[in-house]
Amino acid sequence: MSLNDTPRADRLHIGIFGRRNSGKSSLINALTGQSVAIVSDVAGTTADPVYKSMEIHGIGPVVFIDTAGFDDVGELGTMRVQKSGDAVRKTDMALLVFSSGACGADEIEWLKRLQSSKIPVIAVLNKIDTVADVSQSLTSIERATGLKALPVSALNGTGIDALRERLIQTAPESGERPSITGSLCAAGDVVVLVMPQDIQAPQGRLILPQVQTIRELLDKKCIPVCVTTDQLDGALAALNEPPRLMIVDSQTFAAVYPKKPERTKLTSFSVLFAGFKGDIGEFVRGARAIAGLTASSRVLIAEACTHAPLEEDIGRVKIPRLLRQRFGDELGIDIVRGADFPEDLCPYSLVIHCGACMFNRRYVLSRIAQCRAQGVPITNYGVVMAYMTGILEKIDFGAELRA
Repeated sequence: MSLNDTPRADRLHIGIFGRRNSGKSSLINALTGQSVAIVSDVAGTTADPVYKSMEIHGIGPVVFIDTAGFDDVGELGTMRVQKSGDAVRKTDMALLVFSSGACGADEIEWLKRLQSSKIPVIAVLNKIDTVADVSQSLTSIERATGLKALPVSALNGTGIDALRERLIQTAPESGERPSITGSLCAAGDVVVLVMPQDIQAPQGRLILPQVQTIRELLDKKCIPVCVTTDQLDGALAALNEPPRLMIVDSQTFAAVYPKKPERTKLTSFSVLFAGFKGDIGEFVRGARAIAGLTASSRVLIAEACTHAPLEEDIGRVKIPRLLRQRFGDELGIDIVRGADFPEDLCPYSLVIHCGACMFNRRYVLSRIAQCRAQGVPITNYGVVMAYMTGILEKIDFGAELRA
């Protein structure tokens, strides 16, 4: 991956929802000017949601989510609709597609679902080339939903420019999105990044959080200094003044903290991503719940990645080992990966989430909201490592936590 690439997780996610054969896939193709989604006259062609990374002039990098029709039927159809529901959790803004003036219970239910998640919704009347009375259909949709639908024909391109403009107007401003390093550093500050080179960062590559953090530091006009853990002493000695900030791998907190200059702030890549992708305050409160665990407690560890287990993996080996050393081998620990996340979290005393570099922020926040609603504390790998090392109160999180 180059520094100029925008990872899917950091793109604006635009979900397309509607009935089967309402022209959702055709609409994506018309908006992008490419045949990126499969189009068929057969209802139910789209099965699992399809994610396609694109660029929209005026918005920037986006991901279109092409979902199955929410009126699908049968056992397989029910599974498809459930997958579409999961896509809502990742959606930053939505297109609700109609192919006629009819607005039934399904449309109302899905509109409520989107709006209850505070997702901006744009109503689209598609296939106007086949609609007998476009004006009447638009009126019917507005009466039922309160939304002024845009008339569009994905087939001949009518209204596509207007829809693209509405997307630009509705998209959140880039300034509303959090930064990785927040207020911890500014232009001209020297930032030392302690980059572990282990099995999780294969030779010749950096892991995604490291790449993204370096890119942001360069954009902020900071002076990043990248070293490996064994070269940290030499790097600090070579600097004329202590660095403003040190960013380390959470697993090295215990080794690095004693070497930190007094005036230098200390954090980790995982801690930074806790705030960038989620709610750092919630994660810190969740880490403090570790004190209340017992040997009979059960902990859920959630990873965004689906890679095969690695030796000394932080989520599957190191954190479980630290917890069982403190609370006993009887402590129950379950591990889920990727999109797998239980609906019922009540069996758990704590959820520990990875840095979520592969998820977009809305998806992480939806998991935090789910934990909060069920009264289960949630925290993050890096915050847990700081707590277990005994330095949680001594590392830096940025203005978001102190506020």
